[in-house]
Amino acid sequence: MRDRVFFKLMGAFALVIVAATATLDFTIRRNWEDSLRQQIQQSLTEKTLMFANRVSFDREHTVQDIVSQEAHAAGARATVIDATGKVLADSEADASQLENHAQRPEFVSALHGRVGSDTRLSKTLSIQFLYVAAPVSGGAVRLAYPIADLEATFVHMRKMLFAGSLLTFLVSAVLAGIVAQSISARLRRIVQFADRIAAGDLTARIAEPSRDEIGQVATALDKTARHLESSFAALRTSQRELETLLNSMQDAVIAIGPDDRVQWANRSMDRLRRTRLNSPVVETVRDPDFLRAVRGASTTGNVHTARATSIFPSRTFDVTAAPMPGGGAVAVLRDLTETERVEKTRRDFIANVSHELRTPLTSIQGYAETLLDSSAEVDHTRDFLEIIRKNASRMSRLTEDLLTLARVESGEHRFDVQPVTPGELLRDAVESFNERARGHGIELLVEDEANVSVNADREAIHHVFSNLVDNALKYAASGGKLVLGARTTTLGVEFYVRDFGPGIPSEHLPRLFERFYRVDKARSRESGGTGLGLAIAKHVVLAHGGTIRAESEVNHGSTFLFTLPLAAQALGKPA
Repeated sequence: MRDRVFFKLMGAFALVIVAATATLDFTIRRNWEDSLRQQIQQSLTEKTLMFANRVSFDREHTVQDIVSQEAHAAGARATVIDATGKVLADSEADASQLENHAQRPEFVSALHGRVGSDTRLSKTLSIQFLYVAAPVSGGAVRLAYPIADLEATFVHMRKMLFAGSLLTFLVSAVLAGIVAQSISARLRRIVQFADRIAAGDLTARIAEPSRDEIGQVATALDKTARHLESSFAALRTSQRELETLLNSMQDAVIAIGPDDRVQWANRSMDRLRRTRLNSPVVETVRDPDFLRAVRGASTTGNVHTARATSIFPSRTFDVTAAPMPGGGAVAVLRDLTETERVEKTRRDFIANVSHELRTPLTSIQGYAETLLDSSAEVDHTRDFLEIIRKNASRMSRLTEDLLTLARVESGEHRFDVQPVTPGELLRDAVESFNERARGHGIELLVEDEANVSVNADREAIHHVFSNLVDNALKYAASGGKLVLGARTTTLGVEFYVRDFGPGIPSEHLPRLFERFYRVDKARSRESGGTGLGLAIAKHVVLAHGGTIRAESEVNHGSTFLFTLPLAAQALGKPA
C-alpha cells in the first residue's frame, strides 16, 4: 500500500515536473534565441549604417583601412562594392579575387536605397553568415556576422538551460518525494485505522490535525467509527437483552436461515435437542410436521403452525413458525405434554367423579322408589334404608375426599409443620390401627425408628399413614402382618409401610397415585373406598417437600415409601 501510493505520487509529480521543465525550456529557449537573433540583426544593422556613414565621410583613410577597422570593431566581415557590384574592399579576402556581388539579395536591396539582409552560406569561406547591407554614395557596404558564433552561443545557452532544468528537476523531485512520503504516511495511517475497524476493533481512533481533504476524510472516518461503536454497543445490548429474554422462555426457540441451517437456538431448545450452529436443521429436528411448517413460513412469508409428536419421545409440541426479514424462519415449540396430560386428567376426573357418584345415587334413587312403590305386606324398609345410608355415607366420604384433595393440591390447606421424631409418627399410626389390625387377624409391627427429627404436620402425616395402612388391611389381609418403619437417607427420612399380601402387578405401579385409579375396581368399591386416598397422600407428602412411591412383586407383598425432610433442612413451607 505504502509503495503503491508513494510511487504513484512520485510518478505524478515527476510527470508534472518534466512537463513543466520541458515547457519552460522550450518556450524560454525559443524566445531567447529569437530575441538574440533580433538583437544581433539590429546591432549588425546599426553597425552597418555606422559603417556606411564612415565610408561616405571618412576621407583620411583608404577604403581598405576603413573596412579592416570596421570589421575589427564590429566583430564581423566587412565588404564595400560599387554600383556595379564590383567588390572594392573586403576584410576577409582579396577584393580582386571576389566575384561580382550585384545579385546578392542584401546588395540588391542596398543598391535600391534600402537596408537589406540575408542569411546564407558564404561561397568564399563556406560558413553561414548573417548579411546586412546599407546604401552609400556610388555603391553599398555590408557586414557579415558568422552564424556559427551565434549557434555556439545557442549551444552554450541550451547547456545552461538543461543544467538549470536538471537541477530544478532534482530539487523538485526531492521536494515531491518528501510531500509524497508525507501523503503516503497519512494515507497509510488511515488505511491501518480502516483495517482495525474492518477487523472489529471499533475502539480504534485516528487524529488528523490538518484540515485539508485527507484530514477531512480522516475526521469523517473517525466520526463514523465513533458512531459505529455507539450503534454496535446499543445493538449488542439489545441482542443480549433479546437472548436473555429468549433463554428465559420455557418454550424452545430456534432460528433457521434460508439455507435450512440452524442460526440460533435458546437454552430450552438446546436442552430439548442438542443443536449445532450452521448445521442442517434436519440433523437437529427430524419431525416432518415441524420441517414442513418451517419451510412453509420461509417460502410463503406467512406464519405456519403444526403439531409435532416425534421431536422427543412421548411428548407433543405446538409449533409456530414465522418468516424472518432476511429469509428463513424462526420456530417456537411449546410443550403441550403437560397441558394435554392435565386436560386428560381433568376429563378423566370428571368422568370418574360422575361414574363414582352415579353408582350410589342410582342405589339411593332405586331403593327410595322401591320403598315408595312397595306394599305394606312386604316390609324391607329397614334393609333398604341401611343400603341408602351406606351409599349416602360413601357419597359423603367421596365429597369430603374431593374437597381435601382440592385444598391440598391448590395450597389452600395450611400445614402446622413442626419438628417431630419418626418414632412419634409411627406410634401414632400403630395406636390408631392396632385394634382394627387385630380384627383382621394382622399383626402391626414397627421395625425401625430413625433417631432424627423431621419437619411434619402430625395430623397430615397421620392421614397419610391412615390411607397406606387402610389399603394394606383391605388388600393384604392374607399376609399375617404389617410392618411400619423409618430410616435415614440422603433425602431425609424415608417411612415405609410393608405388607405381605398378593402384591401389585408392575404395570399398575406408575398409576397407583392417580385419582380414582384402582387395581381391583370391583373389590375397591365393595370395600367402600373412594379411590382418592393415595392421591391425597401423594399431595400431602409433596406439600411437605418429600416424595412417595410404591414397590411390589406379585405374591411377595407391597411396600409404600415416602420421604420427609430433616428438621435442619426445613423448606420454609407455610404452616
